[in-house]
Amino acid sequence: MHYLTKGNPKTVKGQKKGFQTWIMHLAPHTVSGVGNTCPKATPGCIAACLNLAGRGGMFKDGGPINSIQKARIRKTQEFFADRSAFMFKLAEDIQKAINYSEKKNLTPVFRLNGTSDLSWEKYEVGETGLNLFELFPDVQFYDYTKVLGRKTEQYKNYHLTFSRADGNHKDVPKAIKQGMNVAVVYDKIPDNVYNADETDLRFLDPTVGIIGLKVKGHRAKKDTTGFVIRTIPIKVVV
Repeated sequence: MHYLTKGNPKTVKGQKKGFQTWIMHLAPHTVSGVGNTCPKATPGCIAACLNLAGRGGMFKDGGPINSIQKARIRKTQEFFADRSAFMFKLAEDIQKAINYSEKKNLTPVFRLNGTSDLSWEKYEVGETGLNLFELFPDVQFYDYTKVLGRKTEQYKNYHLTFSRADGNHKDVPKAIKQGMNVAVVYDKIPDNVYNADETDLRFLDPTVGIIGLKVKGHRAKKDTTGFVIRTIPIKVVV
């Protein structure tokens, strides 16, 4: 598949429950140089972004960019340069992914905002007049978002979890009031908080309000912006 991948260490956990997550990674925020894929990005989430986690953060000889980053930038540039062609190719990739997963006796599910926060309900596929959720009504989609007020209630196959970050604290109770769970990143998930790290399948979570994610990536682990909620005092070297 041109746009989708299935090798994310977190998403593969879902296979134990019979699901195969296909995830799309675009260049986050303004990294692509052609547009902003994360309209509600905060300083903390920009610094801690998982875009540079895992293989995405491995640079040969200390170089400034690698093949994974180039691919994410290329896809993002395609999205902004020719939206119609991009959506058509993405729909083709989704159908191919569905066929692949079904041959493996797995249920395909899709997370389009792996490292972005775009409102996919707004984008139609070619001349169909339909967005992806309407084009594939029997397929489950899910995402994290920092954007409140997205008009997605009518799409029963699209599940959103709100992402709490530094600077958007006032949006947390609003998101809960709208019926969303709120993902909070902790250095250590408290015992009284639902652990959302067992799988990435957010659409299976009970509606509990706050769900916890363990901080990941060396950049995020050093966060001091408030993006990460610290239950263990951080050591400050003077």
